[in-house]
Amino acid sequence: MDTDKDIRYLVASELDLQWGLTVCSIGFQDINPSEAYPPQHHPKAYLFTPKRGRVLDEYQLIYITRGKGKFCSANHRSVAVKEGMMFLLFPGEWHTYYPSERTGWSEYFIGCRGYTMDQRMAKGFLQKSKPVFQVGLDEEVVRLYHKAMEVARKQRPGFQQMLSGIVNMLIGIAYSKDKAMSFQDKKVQQQIDKARIIMLEHVCKKITPEMIADQLGMSYSCFRKTFKEYTGFAPIQYIQELKLQYAKELLWTTQLTIKEIAFMLNFDNAEYFSVFFKKKQLLTPLEYRSYSKGLGNVPSPYAIEEEEVEEEVEE
Repeated sequence: MDTDKDIRYLVASELDLQWGLTVCSIGFQDINPSEAYPPQHHPKAYLFTPKRGRVLDEYQLIYITRGKGKFCSANHRSVAVKEGMMFLLFPGEWHTYYPSERTGWSEYFIGCRGYTMDQRMAKGFLQKSKPVFQVGLDEEVVRLYHKAMEVARKQRPGFQQMLSGIVNMLIGIAYSKDKAMSFQDKKVQQQIDKARIIMLEHVCKKITPEMIADQLGMSYSCFRKTFKEYTGFAPIQYIQELKLQYAKELLWTTQLTIKEIAFMLNFDNAEYFSVFFKKKQLLTPLEYRSYSKGLGNVPSPYAIEEEEVEEEVEE
């Protein structure tokens, strides 16, 4: 086997497809300066010329670990890519990419398809307008690609499910690291970390996002926007989640009354606390306490649907 190229094309059974994500292709290519690209040993469905590009029927996550080149797609202008970058190819979308003739490059790729990827795209986690991820050179990412290639070579029972887990890890790392890269300003990171500490330390006190922004020396609008981009929560939502988690801990580990817990967490009254808790947990505080001690059942969100089905069957 050529040591600078290791490529596999895989099949998936009907049962594998039900898992939600299957791997179609995986490989590594080390392209020397001035070497023809892409090499001509791929199946016809994967071949293309840099000038004409191509369209695939799978997602492909490509990671560059050496050299530089270009990437372009129907929904994204041509951009320079270099070592430490990942880019995602989308099924049904025209794209092209190629290394610089002067440097060549080393690339890892893994192709997949399945409804879990489609759902991430539908929810906006993966976007055709933002296919490039700033990951940096990361040993863990390289190890994951190597592990995937090892699994693909052996193809033991359940190998598609193992590969699915590796793809999920790679996508998760790419998403997380790229998101973190957008907050390279250390001052911003420190301000958000300080805000979270303030919220945690004041979970039993009256604290508002406006008060926190003032302590950080930021305008409220800037603080709210930055905090949500960094954490995924609006500041008030984050405060509410902290209160909810502390309330659950108190219900689980103490004999405090609902009124006492509501008072501790600075709610106006026990009734408002109970409404807040049930909206979040679908259980009243007392129901949650009983459930946490093994004395009650969690109401199924499908209970009504199940009852309706039973009635229809009886009819």
